[in-house]
Amino acid sequence: MRCSPYVIEAKGVGKTYSAARAPVRALDGISLAIPEGRFVSLVGPSGCGKSTLLQILAGLVPMSEGDVRIDDQQMTAPRPDKIAVVFQDATLMPWKTALANVLFPLELQGVAADDRRRRAHDMLDLVGLADFRDRYPHELSGGMKQRVAIARGLAQNPRIMLMDEPFGSLDEQTRTKMGHELLEIWRKTGKTVFFITHSLTEALFLSDVVLVMSHRPGRILEEIEVELPRPRTYDMIGSEPFGRARNRIWRLITETEPGPMAGAGWS
Repeated sequence: MRCSPYVIEAKGVGKTYSAARAPVRALDGISLAIPEGRFVSLVGPSGCGKSTLLQILAGLVPMSEGDVRIDDQQMTAPRPDKIAVVFQDATLMPWKTALANVLFPLELQGVAADDRRRRAHDMLDLVGLADFRDRYPHELSGGMKQRVAIARGLAQNPRIMLMDEPFGSLDEQTRTKMGHELLEIWRKTGKTVFFITHSLTEALFLSDVVLVMSHRPGRILEEIEVELPRPRTYDMIGSEPFGRARNRIWRLITETEPGPMAGAGWS
């Protein structure tokens, strides 16, 4: 029986990597709690352990100490029935069509043929690629490839989508469009989304909550509620609440840096 109101919980999570010269402390004392259906973004300096934390939440990397629970169940291994992961690289199999790429994990899970084809077709339709299901990855744009990766994750019907800078390699125009599309997908599916990004603007525009991490070893410095109504519009980016929140995040990040920070890459 589920007792916790949170779909994702982490308590006291730490991660230390062994190294030839000295151990590297990547994460220290990470605690967070995310209710179902929330869109939560994670931002922080490069190398602060954002991707390591996501991989721990996904069960892909073991933690050194602490506890992670998904639906109040201890996380000890990947749970494709609960969690889907979307990375910056769409990681599509080049010899398979878009449809075959979405079908593949369902085949591995033993989903019945009729059910998996229905799910795959429905999810490709949801991400706007119904007319491209027979195309191969080399025939798709970068944004289309990421939409296939999102459809592949959604087809597994997870409760949680973990997304590690999924739009980081896209040009600004495509990235903006993908952000709008992701919000529409999130609205329609009601999934819990944990989203890593380097863009403060992107984090605030998409999210209910932004978690801000410190320089390595990564710690959660603050949880910032985004005070913007939904649906979001780009007019909000120039609003006072948006600017105030962005400035707060920027100060938190720069104050934890060991030296001067360049502004490049922090849009």
